[in-house]
Amino acid sequence: METILRMVERKYGKARRIWVFDRGLVSEANLQAIRKRSGPYLVGTPRSPMKQFEQELLNDDWTQVRPDVEVKKVPIPHGEETYILCRTAGRQEKEKAIRKRFSARMEEALKRLVKTIETGRLKDRNKMERRLGRIQASHPQVSDRYELALRDTRDGVRLQWSVKAERQVWHGLRAGAYRLRTNLQAGSAEELWSRYMQLTEAEASFRALKSELSIRPLFHQLEPRVKAHVMVAFLGYALWVTRKHLLKRRAAIVPQPPSLSGVTHAQPLSAMKALSLLSTLQSADIVLPTTDGREIRLRRITEPTAEQQVLLQQLGLILPERFELSRKCSADSAIA
Repeated sequence: METILRMVERKYGKARRIWVFDRGLVSEANLQAIRKRSGPYLVGTPRSPMKQFEQELLNDDWTQVRPDVEVKKVPIPHGEETYILCRTAGRQEKEKAIRKRFSARMEEALKRLVKTIETGRLKDRNKMERRLGRIQASHPQVSDRYELALRDTRDGVRLQWSVKAERQVWHGLRAGAYRLRTNLQAGSAEELWSRYMQLTEAEASFRALKSELSIRPLFHQLEPRVKAHVMVAFLGYALWVTRKHLLKRRAAIVPQPPSLSGVTHAQPLSAMKALSLLSTLQSADIVLPTTDGREIRLRRITEPTAEQQVLLQQLGLILPERFELSRKCSADSAIA
């Protein structure tokens, strides 16, 4: 972190900037390095200390910033920091499904061990404890939800297990919740959460470069080629973002033509969807032989579908009825 701080300050000056990073970089040493420079920060935190915020998770004083996102500020008494609790419905459902899957696997493993012990195939207590330890180690996400015990009975050693009700309630309460940490004193919970979400936009840019734009890593031997590759990647992403914002803005201001009232887009089209739609528009050369041995060449465009017409109108594009032909007839090519 010290190296990164010095590099940024050397290149861009010691401006008062807000450092935003996820919980993978959070440590007291890294935060202290920022505090030493009197720098503000907004960071994610590990989820292990969430237990101390159990009452805050139960309270109903949340602020809804999106249909599926709730946030709240939790000041720390006599401290310079503020915590922002966040809860996401989509993340909650995902975590519940993952935990349910892990729980089913662990319970199945416990049932197999119980059956092995009851049928007499496993009689050594030390081996039972080792098998039980391996099951717990293989399911660390849910092992704390179960009460496990090897008990001596009249029929020999038996494994008894049950679900801890209080742990099950806590896991359900914690699902979908995460915590941010900041030394910024100004700003609402919504504003601070929005700033932190810029991280997802940065991550989305890398995904767009690798997937939608298909700019995969290449290995160059010379520095100018590396710089050229980075420049092409940057220009491609700049065009991608420009198209995304253009579609969003046009969808809000361009009225739907009456002739296309049956075609609706509930949400602005994504850049990928727009590119996919436009890629099916083709130009073709029609070649008509004449009686004197010459040829008449006409270049035409395929008729756009209703959905393509809506997209073209949102982008402010008008397809020409015909193209001027060069001397040579080119192969069919896509307009987009």
